[in-house]
Amino acid sequence: MKTKELNEAKKKNIQKWPKVAIIILNWNGWKDTIECLESVFRNNYPNYQVIVIDNGSTNGSMEKIKEWAEGKQEVLTPEPSHPLYHLSHPPVKKPIPYIYYTREEAERGGNFKLEEKATKEWGERRKFNSKWLDPTSFYPLIFIQTGENLGYAGGNNVGIRYAIEKSGSNYIWLINNDTVINKKALLEMVRLMEKDKKVGMVGSKLLYYDKKDIIQALGGNDQINWKIIGKHICSFEKDQPKFDTNFEIKGYICGASLLVKKEVIKITGMFDDNYFMLVEDTDWCFRAYKKGWKLFYNGKSKVWHKDGASTKLKKNVEKMFLGRGSVRHSLNRDIMNSYYTRNHLYFVKKHFNKYFKIACLVLFLKILRKLIGIILYDDFKLLRIKILLKGFYDGVKGNTGKFIETYSNK
Repeated sequence: MKTKELNEAKKKNIQKWPKVAIIILNWNGWKDTIECLESVFRNNYPNYQVIVIDNGSTNGSMEKIKEWAEGKQEVLTPEPSHPLYHLSHPPVKKPIPYIYYTREEAERGGNFKLEEKATKEWGERRKFNSKWLDPTSFYPLIFIQTGENLGYAGGNNVGIRYAIEKSGSNYIWLINNDTVINKKALLEMVRLMEKDKKVGMVGSKLLYYDKKDIIQALGGNDQINWKIIGKHICSFEKDQPKFDTNFEIKGYICGASLLVKKEVIKITGMFDDNYFMLVEDTDWCFRAYKKGWKLFYNGKSKVWHKDGASTKLKKNVEKMFLGRGSVRHSLNRDIMNSYYTRNHLYFVKKHFNKYFKIACLVLFLKILRKLIGIILYDDFKLLRIKILLKGFYDGVKGNTGKFIETYSNK
């Protein structure tokens, strides 16, 4: 069969499947993002477009990712001996066409004619019988530069807004940039969605990147109430066939891998960017749940997560909020706890206001216990106390957004 006939056959197959916009948020993590993209571009779902949002990186991430798409930047991770090396190697064929937008350009709707032209030209250039691996997407990459760090919620919202208004996507898949996926991760989630019109959100089986057979979470958390407590389902257990099934979640789905229907977004809205980071996925899922949408876990959709909360994220938090490259681990933990405390109280006040005073008391007692521990140590004592109390104070007062930069330790 000739290349032109193959193109037509592929095009017909694509049209049978709803289009999915895959949104990857990057902030100073271009090496992880490139590895993630290599993994994503070899998945076997036939109709998807990748949108990379750069959240105002300060280390030249956007240029590095562009160079990768042009074939000028190699994939630097992982080491060949890593058990997940095959998910991102050998690299897919380059160049991959891309279109770059500023946030303002994207929010104005982008350039449809340019995207359509790029899609057509790339389709004509592709050779399906090549010995090299073609990217499985037939659409150009979309890059959007936000110009500033809008947090997880705000950055993803830029991509979501563009995807539902411009790209013609039926589904949005949010995946962390520090993940890699198995080939059928997206296909299995879409199949589950298509079987039940009331399923509005689906999560993957999350496994640890450096312990590939150990579960981080089965979709998310199966308990959601005013306390927002409960461990991720089956976390730290070894992956087994019994976890390959699907089941409904009565809680929330982790934002590291979250597929959502466009209709859910139109009815429920996007992330509440008042959270900036942490608890925003809980809030989003809970709002969808209250609107009558089902949340599901898909056991055949596997995503390996580098656990950014304890590695990359902590390093980035240091640079972002503390103005220095090396700060003790305790400060990182305090910053994350402060965001969680504030956002926890914001969540309770928003959804369970009658329990707000109880939540304040419970969290204050937890903070008090931390403060007693801090007093016993010398390192950054005053700064740590300020950070922890700031999170609680803002939670009580209803202050939101980004706040820790006030305490830069220069």
